[in-house]
Amino acid sequence: MSQQHPGPPHQPDQPPAWGQPRQPGPYGPPPQKKKLSTGAIVGISLGGLFAFLVILGAVAGGEETADGKAAAQKPTPTAPVTSASTPAAKATVPAGPSSIEPGKKAETGRLPDFVGKGLQYAQDEAQSLGFYRLRSHDSLGRGRNQAFDRNWKICSQTPAPGTHKTDVTIDFGAVKLEESCPKNDMGAQPDAEAGGTMPDFVGKSVKVARGALPSNASITVKDAAEDRMVLMESNWKVCAQNPKAGAGLDGRPITLTAVKFEESCP
Repeated sequence: MSQQHPGPPHQPDQPPAWGQPRQPGPYGPPPQKKKLSTGAIVGISLGGLFAFLVILGAVAGGEETADGKAAAQKPTPTAPVTSASTPAAKATVPAGPSSIEPGKKAETGRLPDFVGKGLQYAQDEAQSLGFYRLRSHDSLGRGRNQAFDRNWKICSQTPAPGTHKTDVTIDFGAVKLEESCPKNDMGAQPDAEAGGTMPDFVGKSVKVARGALPSNASITVKDAAEDRMVLMESNWKVCAQNPKAGAGLDGRPITLTAVKFEESCP
């Protein structure tokens, strides 16, 4: 007869007590550990990071005092930042008398004789000596503008050479380089606008005549020699006019006959 080894007495499974987990039998499989899901791992990681940020913020916000209250962090004083455009960057000038005082005499300078010189050269030299109020006019009285100063030469200057205040206005009478200066400057005094009577325009440029007449005047310009169009009126001189000089300007149309300056009137 085979000998049988008695095993542990058989005990029927008993229901666990209330609230206690069921215990496996002596011959059952060992208990298995539950694995954490990916969402749980991520949640734990985020929770730890949040707790670290909270602690870091508390440290940065202030120091812990003995009684447990956080002391406010004192602001660190910084130097003011300035730039060249801010008033702080500008040098402070002590209060004092202004460099330009009311009633103060203007400076004086020596004005050379520029007659016969080029207009551009005279203007540059005058400015280098402190004279900045400069003007020029057509000495032939034709009303031309000195658009290109290098193409003009000086026939007269006002005031005359000598010592003058630097704020004086200097007027140069000029003609073009290929022209001759007139004996008398015919453009030093600009023609005043016509009043109620017709001025004498014979020998003057059509441009000057038109500028002196009222802006609402009806003006016709004819070529006295040929049937040409009068385009650049500063190059044409008046030979005859209607109405005559001294006649009343009562709205009647005005007729001017003219030729070019290098031509003779018929």
